[in-house]
Order: sequence, then C-alpha cells, then structure tokens
Amino acid sequence: MVSHFKRPTRIAIVGTGNVGATFAYALLLSGLASEIVLIDANRAKAEGEAMDLNHAVPLLPQPARVWAGTYEDCATALITVVTAGAAQRPGETRLDLVHRNVAIFKQIIPEIVRHNPNTILLIATNPVDILTYVALKLSGLRKNHVIGSGTVLDTARFRYLLSQHFDVDPRSVHAYIIGEHGDSEVPVWSLANIAGMRLPQYCSMNQMECQPSILEDIFQQTRDAAYHIIERKGATYYAIASGLVRICESIIRDQGSVLSVSSYLEDYYGISDICLSLPTVIDLDGVERVIRLDLSPEEVEGLRKSAEVLKGIISTLDL
Repeated sequence: MVSHFKRPTRIAIVGTGNVGATFAYALLLSGLASEIVLIDANRAKAEGEAMDLNHAVPLLPQPARVWAGTYEDCATALITVVTAGAAQRPGETRLDLVHRNVAIFKQIIPEIVRHNPNTILLIATNPVDILTYVALKLSGLRKNHVIGSGTVLDTARFRYLLSQHFDVDPRSVHAYIIGEHGDSEVPVWSLANIAGMRLPQYCSMNQMECQPSILEDIFQQTRDAAYHIIERKGATYYAIASGLVRICESIIRDQGSVLSVSSYLEDYYGISDICLSLPTVIDLDGVERVIRLDLSPEEVEGLRKSAEVLKGIISTLDL
C-alpha cells in the first residue's frame, strides 16, 4: 500500500516511441519509480504500452503503477523525461532534426511546466544539447532542473570499446566523451585511465598497444556508432534507455553521481549560454555542479568548436 506520509515516486514519460517505451520498460525493471505515466500524441500507442508493461508487474520484485495519461499527470512527477520527437533517419545527422523537433517542443514543454513548475526535465530527444537549451528557454525552469541525456551514451560506448581493446570490465575504464552528443564530440584522452593509470602509462606497464591510430579508430567507432546501428536496425534505444535510468537513479536516490549529462554552462573555459555535456554531479535537485576538468589545449579547442557548432544552429531558431 502507498504510504500516507511519503508521496509515491512518479516519473512521467512524454513520447512512447522506441526510446520512450524501452525506457519505460527499463525503469519498471529497475524498481526506482512507483508510478510511471506514459504520455503520447498517439493515445492508443501509450495505452498499448501501459497495458503490456502492467502485465509484467506480477512477475517483478517491485510493483509499480503504469498508465497512459495526459499532461495533467505530470503534476506530481519528480522527473519528466521527454523522448518525443521526430526520429533520426538513415544518413541524417542529429542536427538535421533540429527544426522539426523544436516545433514539437514548443507544444510539449509549456504543457509540462504548466502542470508542474517544480519537475526536473530530462531531455533525450535529438539533437539533445540544442533541445535541452530550447527546453530551458521555453520552460523558465531553474537551470539545474533541465538536464539532457547528453554524452552519457557516448561515454558508455567509449568505455565499452576501450574495454574491448584492453580486455577489462567496461566499468573499470574511466573515460569521458564531452561536448556535443554528435559529430563534434570530444574524447578526453588526457584523463582516460584504467586502475588509476593514464592510458600511455597503462600500456607501457602492461605491454599493450596504444598507438594513436588504434585510439583514433576507437573514438571514430564511438562517434559513429549511432549511424551504424540505425543503418542496421533503424534506431537505437537499449543503451540510451539504460542511460536514462542511470540518470534517474542518481536523482531519485540523491546519489551525487558524476555523469556526462548536458546542462547549461556559464564561463566554462570561456563557454557560456549553451548546453553541452561534461562530467556533472547529479542529485535530488538535478545538477549540483559541473566538474571543472583539467583539459589539454587540444581538448579545450575541441570543446569550444563543439559549442560554436551548436550556437550556430541555435542562432537560426525562433525562441
């Protein structure tokens, strides 16, 4: 039974396409939320997903209530996750999506905030950095309450591919992708490490290959992974759903985890008034702080170029 002294943890999901539905399933399995509300312009789709998910509840260790709702159901949601929008087509970049999805956000974001001005907005729709910025401007929410999934996925891909090369558990590889979730993203090679050793030192001490060409190939596979997956199966959704659950976990459990989410920057290596991904402390109030990294000059330059790419696109938008 629901306690009368503690409000149930409600997560609202706007958009029940591949990403939204997969996230709802992963969230249900995680046991993090006691209430999951699905909102979609296609009401029947949301209803079908809710029915299917509810049929799994008797088989799970942690029960939850799942239903298809309306924007009014965002009213008590701790987190509102936005996955709605046009999907990325084969051969299309994330930035190509921007104008179509900004138009959709102009309908969605004001409705969410009208019913819940205290929710934490978690944006997954691409191009995620630009749409996180758009959501911030449209919502009027505090900067720490608007978060993009950012390069959480790219960082996971990066760690996985590095782990394959170095033959270790991906969770034992510490490395980040920063900047845009997209073609201008930046690998932070200078701080990447295994067992506390930077990669050149690790390779030297353990007789492993660490040539620049090998590392560059790993980064290219990381950056271009979505294109290859979309070409083969039409969309990506398992890993990003897992990333969204991980972000929600850090918020719900007030963990203070360091995750490479996208958030509003102010004077970060001279970069301001843009949303970009950097290692960020995430807790019950959203963004606690963006960590200042000791980047190499090349990485700083790459981050600034990433910001310029996004600012160029934002300047064309009617916000």
